[in-house]
Amino acid sequence: MDKPNRGNTIKIKLNGEDQTFREEPIKKEQESSKDSFTKVINIDEDFNDQDVFLEAAAAKESVDESFDWIIPESAENDIQEYKVISSQKDKKGGKKKTPSFTTFSMKRNGSVLKSIIVTAVFAILIGTSFGVLMLKLVISENSKPTVTEPVVAGNGSNKGSEVTGGKSSSVAIAAQTMYIVQGGAFSSKDAASGAANEVKGKGAPAQTLTMNNKEFMFLGVADSIETAKRMEGHYEANGFDDVLPKQIPVAEKTVSNINEAEKGFLEAAPAIYQQLSKVTSNAIVAGSIASESSKEITGLGKQINQTTKQLKNEKVINLNKELSSALKSVEAYQEKKNKDSLVEAQQHLLNYLSIYYSL
Repeated sequence: MDKPNRGNTIKIKLNGEDQTFREEPIKKEQESSKDSFTKVINIDEDFNDQDVFLEAAAAKESVDESFDWIIPESAENDIQEYKVISSQKDKKGGKKKTPSFTTFSMKRNGSVLKSIIVTAVFAILIGTSFGVLMLKLVISENSKPTVTEPVVAGNGSNKGSEVTGGKSSSVAIAAQTMYIVQGGAFSSKDAASGAANEVKGKGAPAQTLTMNNKEFMFLGVADSIETAKRMEGHYEANGFDDVLPKQIPVAEKTVSNINEAEKGFLEAAPAIYQQLSKVTSNAIVAGSIASESSKEITGLGKQINQTTKQLKNEKVINLNKELSSALKSVEAYQEKKNKDSLVEAQQHLLNYLSIYYSL
């Protein structure tokens, strides 16, 4: 059975009389506070005099200054303990685990970190795959051979557009400097041509060339400006006036619509021209070809003639013909020592210069 809840009892002695107060425990349905207890205080009417009342009160206060406290028994003042029983239980009868903020944060942060890592991995894989695909496309494009359609021969006199049985190609010939002996400058092409014919009548080579809207006549070619100066003295000694050693800069040349044989010849032609200019110019000044120069021109014939039958472009054919004729004249001079052969060789080299300059 439940232990009865006893009230607390307090005793106070007032004016020599014991006053008893009883404190009842609070009930669920508490009665009105006016019915809890009644306090009675008796005052003696004989103490009407204020002075006497004060003295008596002071004496009483000194005597009855102390209170007698009655402490209730411990059994009566036991504090009742109450237990809060949680109604939340697991369906299986176990206690429900209280969610922890730390656990929630770790799970949330872990899921976010996992999402970031997965996204980064997918981005790397996609980027790598795209890069490999583009690289394969570039490699496949570069590895494809260049296919050029052959130029069909047309009905006309322009043989330069005829390329049969080969592929159309182009070549860029590097810029170079050519050294010449100038015989005069003229205001018109007819005047230059007339002067050239006069020089040829005297047994010297001559060729006209239009440069910078002016007409020039050349008397010979050389391999350097020093050799051109020595040739100047030679021509002056033979009665030619207005002779001037000069260098002509020739810009880079690009020749298109040619086959592989023509391309190979054009790439080798500048070196062949330079070698023949050196041999013939020095021979004119010295009156003979040195043994070293003879050895240098030994293999030039093979370079010139090995592609002759495959040439189709008109200007390329003419260039090849002039170099081939110049070489034959040098070889004829070596055999017979005839100076006219050197003049013929120089004339063919002047013709080559005129054709090459007009490419």
